[in-house]
Amino acid sequence: MTSLIDVIFLLLLFFMLTSTFSKYGEVELMAAGRSTANEPPQRLFVQLGADELSLNGQPADLHNIAALLRRQPQDGRGHVVLISPDAEATAQHLADLLAQLRQVEGMQWVVLG
Repeated sequence: MTSLIDVIFLLLLFFMLTSTFSKYGEVELMAAGRSTANEPPQRLFVQLGADELSLNGQPADLHNIAALLRRQPQDGRGHVVLISPDAEATAQHLADLLAQLRQVEGMQWVVLG
Protein backbone atom coordinates (compact mmCIF):
# COMPACT_ATOMS: atom_id res chain seq x y z
CA MET A 1 0.00 0.00 0.00
CA THR A 2 2.86 2.41 0.76
CA SER A 3 4.46 1.95 -2.66
CA LEU A 4 1.10 2.64 -4.37
CA ILE A 5 0.88 6.02 -2.62
CA ASP A 6 4.45 6.80 -3.68
CA VAL A 7 3.63 5.99 -7.29
CA ILE A 8 0.52 8.16 -7.19
CA PHE A 9 2.47 11.10 -5.79
CA LEU A 10 5.21 10.63 -8.40
CA LEU A 11 2.59 10.64 -11.18
CA LEU A 12 0.92 13.70 -9.70
CA LEU A 13 4.27 15.49 -9.51
CA PHE A 14 5.11 14.49 -13.09
CA PHE A 15 1.85 15.79 -14.52
CA MET A 16 2.05 19.01 -12.53
CA LEU A 17 5.56 19.74 -13.79
CA THR A 18 4.94 18.84 -17.42
CA SER A 19 1.69 20.74 -17.90
CA THR A 20 1.70 24.43 -18.76
CA PHE A 21 -0.36 26.99 -16.96
CA SER A 22 0.36 29.76 -19.43
CA LYS A 23 -2.41 31.50 -21.24
CA TYR A 24 -1.67 31.77 -24.93
CA GLY A 25 -2.73 34.89 -26.78
CA GLU A 26 -3.43 35.44 -30.42
CA VAL A 27 -2.00 38.35 -32.36
CA GLU A 28 -3.60 39.23 -35.67
CA LEU A 29 -1.20 40.40 -38.33
CA MET A 30 -2.34 41.70 -41.66
CA ALA A 31 -0.40 42.20 -44.82
CA ALA A 32 -0.16 45.61 -46.37
CA GLY A 33 -2.39 46.04 -49.38
CA ARG A 34 -3.57 48.69 -51.75
CA SER A 35 -6.05 51.22 -50.56
CA THR A 36 -9.16 51.88 -52.59
CA ALA A 37 -9.61 55.37 -51.15
CA ASN A 38 -8.32 58.43 -52.98
CA GLU A 39 -6.42 59.77 -50.00
CA PRO A 40 -4.21 57.49 -47.90
CA PRO A 41 -4.91 57.27 -44.17
CA GLN A 42 -2.92 59.39 -41.77
CA ARG A 43 0.28 57.61 -40.73
CA LEU A 44 1.56 57.54 -37.18
CA PHE A 45 5.08 56.29 -36.47
CA VAL A 46 5.87 54.21 -33.37
CA GLN A 47 9.50 53.40 -32.57
CA LEU A 48 9.70 50.34 -30.28
CA GLY A 49 12.82 49.71 -28.25
CA ALA A 50 13.74 47.46 -25.36
CA ASP A 51 13.15 50.15 -22.73
CA GLU A 52 11.60 53.04 -24.63
CA LEU A 53 8.67 53.74 -26.87
CA SER A 54 8.03 56.83 -28.95
CA LEU A 55 5.04 58.05 -30.93
CA ASN A 56 5.97 60.40 -33.80
CA GLY A 57 9.31 61.09 -32.10
CA GLN A 58 7.78 61.95 -28.71
CA PRO A 59 8.40 59.62 -25.73
CA ALA A 60 5.36 57.54 -24.81
CA ASP A 61 4.41 54.92 -22.24
CA LEU A 62 3.23 51.47 -23.30
CA HIS A 63 0.23 51.59 -20.97
CA ASN A 64 -0.89 55.02 -22.28
CA ILE A 65 -0.24 54.47 -25.99
CA ALA A 66 -3.89 53.58 -26.70
CA ALA A 67 -5.10 56.82 -25.10
CA LEU A 68 -2.51 58.83 -27.04
CA LEU A 69 -3.64 57.27 -30.31
CA ARG A 70 -7.30 58.01 -29.56
CA ARG A 71 -6.39 61.69 -29.06
CA GLN A 72 -4.83 62.02 -32.52
CA PRO A 73 -6.74 64.41 -34.79
CA GLN A 74 -9.37 62.71 -36.94
CA ASP A 75 -9.89 63.82 -40.52
CA GLY A 76 -12.07 60.97 -41.77
CA ARG A 77 -9.24 59.07 -43.46
CA GLY A 78 -8.39 56.91 -40.47
CA HIS A 79 -4.99 56.07 -39.04
CA VAL A 80 -2.31 53.55 -39.84
CA VAL A 81 0.35 52.96 -37.19
CA LEU A 82 3.78 52.13 -38.60
CA ILE A 83 5.69 50.14 -35.98
CA SER A 84 9.48 50.04 -36.24
CA PRO A 85 11.09 47.72 -33.69
CA ASP A 86 14.80 48.22 -33.12
CA ALA A 87 17.37 45.47 -32.58
CA GLU A 88 16.85 45.35 -28.78
CA ALA A 89 13.05 44.99 -28.95
CA THR A 90 11.83 41.47 -28.22
CA ALA A 91 8.82 39.65 -29.57
CA GLN A 92 7.17 40.09 -26.15
CA HIS A 93 7.53 43.88 -26.41
CA LEU A 94 5.90 43.77 -29.84
CA ALA A 95 3.08 41.53 -28.60
CA ASP A 96 2.43 43.87 -25.66
CA LEU A 97 2.30 46.86 -28.01
CA LEU A 98 -0.09 45.10 -30.39
CA ALA A 99 -2.32 44.15 -27.47
CA GLN A 100 -2.53 47.83 -26.52
CA LEU A 101 -3.24 48.85 -30.13
CA ARG A 102 -6.14 46.39 -30.34
CA GLN A 103 -7.95 48.54 -27.78
CA VAL A 104 -8.26 51.38 -30.31
CA GLU A 105 -11.21 50.75 -32.58
CA GLY A 106 -10.63 51.11 -36.31
CA MET A 107 -6.85 51.35 -35.92
CA GLN A 108 -4.66 49.56 -38.45
CA TRP A 109 -0.98 48.83 -37.98
CA VAL A 110 1.95 47.65 -40.04
CA VAL A 111 5.15 46.21 -38.57
CA LEU A 112 8.19 47.43 -40.49
CA GLY A 113 11.34 45.36 -40.95
